[in-house]
Amino acid sequence: MTQVDDILNPLTRQRLMPPGSWDWHIPTPFSQGWRVGDTIFVGGQLSADEHGNVVGEGDIEVQTRNVFDAVTRVLEEGGATWSDVVKLNTYYCCNETGDAVREFWEKMTRVRLEYLPTPGPAGTAVRVAGLMYEGFLIEVEAIAVVGSGKFLAP
Repeated sequence: MTQVDDILNPLTRQRLMPPGSWDWHIPTPFSQGWRVGDTIFVGGQLSADEHGNVVGEGDIEVQTRNVFDAVTRVLEEGGATWSDVVKLNTYYCCNETGDAVREFWEKMTRVRLEYLPTPGPAGTAVRVAGLMYEGFLIEVEAIAVVGSGKFLAP
């Protein structure tokens, strides 16, 4: 495509692969994210180093911060910020019961709130039995619309 084609086609796609992002341990065609027009789709981010190894094993606060930093890098690569995020899906592994589940969720959420503006995006949090490999406690995906950080009050 030429630059003229890019301007004329509002649905131009841009693959988002920020430097320093984690990668799969085998070659795959997956992407960290895509920008399509003004919409950014951030693929599931894990608490992993560049080689896909778990960072912060057993520590939901470390993993949550690492995951949200990874989402931030993908958003920035596409020209967006957390204010542009309109949908946030969080998947987390907690094998605890009772008060321990609440404490786990509260630790995770305190870190998430460091990144989210007010009002925040539509959100979903799903407790799952497991993620890609043992040791991963949280995975987050997001959808952002570039420039949508300004909103009309209801």
